[in-house]
Amino acid sequence: MEFTGGCYCGQVRYRAEGDPVLRAQCHCRECQYIAGGSPNMLIAIPTEGFAYTEGEPKKFARSDLERPVTREFCGNCGTHLTSRPPGFPAVIVKVGTMDDPTLFEGPDMAIFCMDKQSFHAIPEGLPAFERFPG
Repeated sequence: MEFTGGCYCGQVRYRAEGDPVLRAQCHCRECQYIAGGSPNMLIAIPTEGFAYTEGEPKKFARSDLERPVTREFCGNCGTHLTSRPPGFPAVIVKVGTMDDPTLFEGPDMAIFCMDKQSFHAIPEGLPAFERFPG
């Protein structure tokens, strides 16, 4: 799989290629902040297959957590582009930033459902996990 994407204002752009490690609908509380209250759609691409091609994102990691996720976003328009969990061999790309989001083709699972809100919908038949599976 190969795709490009970037932020809303166009200052930060990326290119991604490789077999997706994960396609998911994430209900974690952190994703709810970033997605405006909804679950976040994400696709994880092997780290070596992801690169910024224009601009550099700002980075944020909470200092009060033992193993915080690093979140990358545009410093100009605020678009959240990726997440990088420590020790995870892939970059988690937010589907809304893809130039062609249809390439996502939908999630294979719903994760972190322990934080799911009553107004979040999980498609019928989609495997759902309280945390991250396995």
